[in-house]
Amino acid sequence: MKSLLTPLLLAALSATVYAAPLKVLIVDGQNNHAWAQTTPELKKILEENGLATVDVATAPAKGQDLNGFEPNFFAYQVVVSNYNGALWSDKTRSEFEKYVSNGGGFVSVHAANNSFPEWLAYNEMIGLGGWGGRSEKSGPYLRLREGKWTADTTVGRGGSHGAQHEFTIEVQAPKHPIMAGLPPKWKHSKDELYDRLRGPAQNVTVLASAFSDAATKGSGENEPLLFAIDYGKGRVFHTALGHGLEAIKDVGFATTLQRGTEWAATGKVTQKVPANFPTEAALSPRP
Repeated sequence: MKSLLTPLLLAALSATVYAAPLKVLIVDGQNNHAWAQTTPELKKILEENGLATVDVATAPAKGQDLNGFEPNFFAYQVVVSNYNGALWSDKTRSEFEKYVSNGGGFVSVHAANNSFPEWLAYNEMIGLGGWGGRSEKSGPYLRLREGKWTADTTVGRGGSHGAQHEFTIEVQAPKHPIMAGLPPKWKHSKDELYDRLRGPAQNVTVLASAFSDAATKGSGENEPLLFAIDYGKGRVFHTALGHGLEAIKDVGFATTLQRGTEWAATGKVTQKVPANFPTEAALSPRP
């Protein structure tokens, strides 16, 4: 019995347990991605080890009236968007702007950065976005030049990606709480590597990037994929990763989502880097 209990006890002690779980709201309901499959997995990730309790607000389907879609954002410490669809009502947009600017946390997941090209405040929150008619009028690209992320106002589209593939994530802000303790590079599961994102790019810290190889029909540039953004008193964590279940069921994705959500809610990260975090040489899929 002793030999069985010892590893169980060690496993229990190594897990991070939270005295007061974060209150998290996931918003979904419209998306050109499989939100009905990915939202439950996002919820599972965020509720692990007592990090958060998660509610879901599902918007009416495309083509239906959104005027009654009025989530109570202020009841939560952080809102996670898995939404890419029709523009919310004036009231809901106003409430969301107040929520984030007054200190609420916000997390944008993958195609959520495609949403709302016409909503200036939202684009300021996410820093960079793609598709929806975005162009140089939406703001610059961010390009890595001589070790610095530089605004590039070149004329061109906003948002594209090549073929889905595995790729290497490279940390760009190792001292930021979300990234502290993570390896400098790690391998990420098959995903869409978003490129040519553009937007206001204000108050943005690029946390991590990946090279978008022209051989996979990418941009040939280092593309920012994880960001931290200040918006008023609020904090925003933006991950461009997470196209589908294969990408989301990845220890690197899960860990950065957990840490980014905690930071957006509290400004701190208490979670330890898991022992099975991926390396530059090897993936680490979740069960």
